[in-house]
Amino acid sequence: MFFKKKQTERVLPRHIAIIMDGNGRWAKKRSLPRSAGHVAGAKTFKDIARYCNKIGLEYLTVYAFSTENWKRPKDEVEGIMRLLRDYLIDAENFKDENIKVKFLGNLEVLDEDIKALIKKNEEGSKNATGLNLNIAINYGGKDEITRAVRDIVKEGIKSEDITEEVISQHLYTKGMPDPDFIIRPSGEYRLSNYLIWQSAYAEYWFSDILWPDFKPRHLEQAIDEFNHRNRRFGGV
Repeated sequence: MFFKKKQTERVLPRHIAIIMDGNGRWAKKRSLPRSAGHVAGAKTFKDIARYCNKIGLEYLTVYAFSTENWKRPKDEVEGIMRLLRDYLIDAENFKDENIKVKFLGNLEVLDEDIKALIKKNEEGSKNATGLNLNIAINYGGKDEITRAVRDIVKEGIKSEDITEEVISQHLYTKGMPDPDFIIRPSGEYRLSNYLIWQSAYAEYWFSDILWPDFKPRHLEQAIDEFNHRNRRFGGV
């Protein structure tokens, strides 16, 4: 069931990050190819993003493709990239939803047409005032920190001047609040190299639900749980 409290009583996380996991297992359970699971997962992503915008969430970051996912079978990787192209092309039809889109990760290795579509989507939505939707593509937390350190060195910043804030401003998420709530469906209980710097004080919610089966009611259950957490940030 959906959350029962009055809207004004609920504390909505400022930034939710989701590890969209379980597409392959969802397909296997149904004797379908893994590509069918990714198609179903892509639909769930769109539904959840729209729902987050509807309830007034400020930031949503989703883990779409990691730096490690290149190790998957070639046909599966190509299928995921086709879905990314389809999303980027289809996004033109949803400009009136007022969602600002940004892509996080090492985008340099992507095909030229995908990079062009990414640039077009980011430029086209930059003035949106609704949900800030971050899509992590070819993203890895360790890679992100390594790149940040290299950039800091290149800029000649003195060691004594390197602070947590300086590092944060050299990450892909610079200028954004850190996620205060991380959701991982699919029955796995790990971060998988996702936002490892930014998640230092995040709350976590794990579920056995496979990502293609994840619905707005499950998001509401997670937010309900968030409302019962006591966030002390190292205090008493």
